[in-house]
Amino acid sequence: MEVRTLANIKSAIKRAELNVKQNEKNSAQKSAMRTAIKKFEAAVAEGAENAEELLRAAHKAIDGAASKGLIHKNKASRDKSRLAAKLSK
Repeated sequence: MEVRTLANIKSAIKRAELNVKQNEKNSAQKSAMRTAIKKFEAAVAEGAENAEELLRAAHKAIDGAASKGLIHKNKASRDKSRLAAKLSK
């Protein structure tokens, strides 16, 4: 994998490569979280049977993103609360 960087020092080049890998990993996890939320919201909108199961999956994805620092813990709590409120309606 070749990373285009201005770095000349070997350790800085390695850090740039690691940053690219970590960015891809973080983006994938954040995207998976958004997908889980969208699946739950779609299930609630159409009144699907498996809404509670999808809520648990969304909560798990949100907690995972919060534990990795991808989203703030307060945002995670707010998102989970809003999803639970949508289920109870």
